[in-house]
Amino acid sequence: MRLSATPARAALSLALIAALAGCKPGADTTAAPGPAKAEPAREIASEQGQARLTVIARGLSHPWAVAPLPEGGFLVTERGGSLRRIGADGQVSAPLAGVPAVSARGQGGLLDVALAPDFGQSRRIYLSYAEPDGQGLSGTAAAYATLGEAGLSEVTVFYRQEPKVDTENHYGSRFAFDGQGHVFISQGERTLRPLAQALDKLQGKLVRLDLDGGVPEDNPFVGQAGARPEIWSYGHRNSQGLAFDPRTGRLWESEHGPRGGDEVNLPQPGKNYGWPIVTHGINYSGQPIPEAVGKEQERMQPAHYVFEVSPGLSGMAFYTGRPGKPWNDSLFLGALAQRQLIRLQLEGDRVVGEERLLQDFGERIRDVRAGADGNLYLVTDEDDGKLLRLEPPQG
Repeated sequence: MRLSATPARAALSLALIAALAGCKPGADTTAAPGPAKAEPAREIASEQGQARLTVIARGLSHPWAVAPLPEGGFLVTERGGSLRRIGADGQVSAPLAGVPAVSARGQGGLLDVALAPDFGQSRRIYLSYAEPDGQGLSGTAAAYATLGEAGLSEVTVFYRQEPKVDTENHYGSRFAFDGQGHVFISQGERTLRPLAQALDKLQGKLVRLDLDGGVPEDNPFVGQAGARPEIWSYGHRNSQGLAFDPRTGRLWESEHGPRGGDEVNLPQPGKNYGWPIVTHGINYSGQPIPEAVGKEQERMQPAHYVFEVSPGLSGMAFYTGRPGKPWNDSLFLGALAQRQLIRLQLEGDRVVGEERLLQDFGERIRDVRAGADGNLYLVTDEDDGKLLRLEPPQG
């Protein structure tokens, strides 16, 4: 394994951004896909009534994340390195200029996109991605930028996973904002399992930063020798879902597990969530995880909710604040391996029911977001990737 450290923060000039825009590995700079051609909505069966699924846009290349825009339309990332704007009518833009170069290899590429809490005034967005170092190494990185009509400006890389390593999987990565001036960034352990337990490394960690990338003074490991101050919690395998519960303000995280043992956690500051020492799963080969001692271990946090058969968890979204509606107080999770949308019914923090949706649609659900209009928006991780609208049962 080769390791290479890079500075924790850096700003990219617009000139450099322009130069990089033409050389991103795997970036799609062809003509933009068109809107979906008047496809009729599908009726989707749910335990609580009929939902409706509409294809808004298709022809996307492995879309990874969707962010609904307050003025209408969407931002969608494609793993190859393109950020696109999609209109409410399904019209897909050409790739927006100014996106940082990505390492589009294995599971790496352009990953999450999120709107800043003050997006309406600042037009700031956040991007996470697999960042190359030019020598075959890569690491999860995060940047913020100002969104314009044709592209991004004032692009600033504010977080870099250190050290960079020579594997191509388990980058994570999602953003969540706590409404108190902090951004959380989930990551994977890059298939280097022991790094998830190493506090001097950033792989397999959930980090908490100020919105501009500074380290909050009350982070749990600030001032501790041999520990990175960015860390909020550790012992994570590959965190691909992250969201705050609007009802309680608690942070929830979904973890794409090994063979068996996908899990949902409620990360607390300074806590160890066990990977690879504690797990419900085994290797994809069928062999045990070498470091694992069982499903529980003293001083390590048990999972809040476990899927003993792995759905392949990805993006997550809460659906709350709609009393009397059939899906109110639900947590939605994308499933890659099982090609479904999972709905967990909640009572407080307790999961009291589980429902599987879109079983017949047959595509990998990479991300799900709740729109201000009361609908859910999803993207499918396929060669012919789609942006979907799911209208809940009316009830």
